[in-house]
Amino acid sequence: MKRSGMWLAAALAAAVASEAAAQSTPVPAPVDLTGYWASVVTEDWPWRMHTPPKGDYASLPLNAEGTRVANIWTEAQDGSCLAFGAAAVLRMPTRVHLTWQDERTLKLETDNGQQTRLFHFDTATATRASAARSLQGTSVAEWQESPVVRARGTEGGETSARVGDGAWTPLKVTTTNLTAAWLRPNGVPVSEDAVLTEYFDWFSEGREQWFVVTTMVDDPKYLNERLVISSNFRREPNGAKWAPQPCKG
Repeated sequence: MKRSGMWLAAALAAAVASEAAAQSTPVPAPVDLTGYWASVVTEDWPWRMHTPPKGDYASLPLNAEGTRVANIWTEAQDGSCLAFGAAAVLRMPTRVHLTWQDERTLKLETDNGQQTRLFHFDTATATRASAARSLQGTSVAEWQESPVVRARGTEGGETSARVGDGAWTPLKVTTTNLTAAWLRPNGVPVSEDAVLTEYFDWFSEGREQWFVVTTMVDDPKYLNERLVISSNFRREPNGAKWAPQPCKG
């Protein structure tokens, strides 16, 4: 009995040590996304740089219930943190700061709205982080090992196929466990049951470095079809222009 108990204790200790070692293993990142990046707004300017007027839902595949909920919005709600949930925060004109919180968690902070997103590269950490719903939800990340073909497009679902080449190294992030929020600052809703899938593609043009995030929102409660949008970010040399501003509760 004593020998059996000692063997069991040793086995448990070895298992715990193995799990701890796995958790501390750095994620092999094919590209370095850390640093400061600024959004470059070259499309959908009226809906991104200003709060659209009530009832302006152009290019969004809202169903009848989504339109009904959006029509409840009032101008007094402008600036609400509901506009800065995971499905829309990177659509805002914003700077982002990417760092590694630990060896298996990539942290993304925004200065517009002062939001923080955590991209977990192991399911155990993501499970521990998913106790409560939040604006930024629970995000599980993985590097794509090979070029992929997927839908890319702008608001309204107009998409085209693009094949990744050697310059593109996608980071896939899947986010669930959200609270209800908005897709646009004028109250266009996204439900807590929405599933958000994002691809962060890195590339360079001359001396400039960019990433493009393709955002796909699946929300049968408020949308007739998948919403696909893409947003561009250019690397900045430092944080000299970093100017965090909170949203309104």
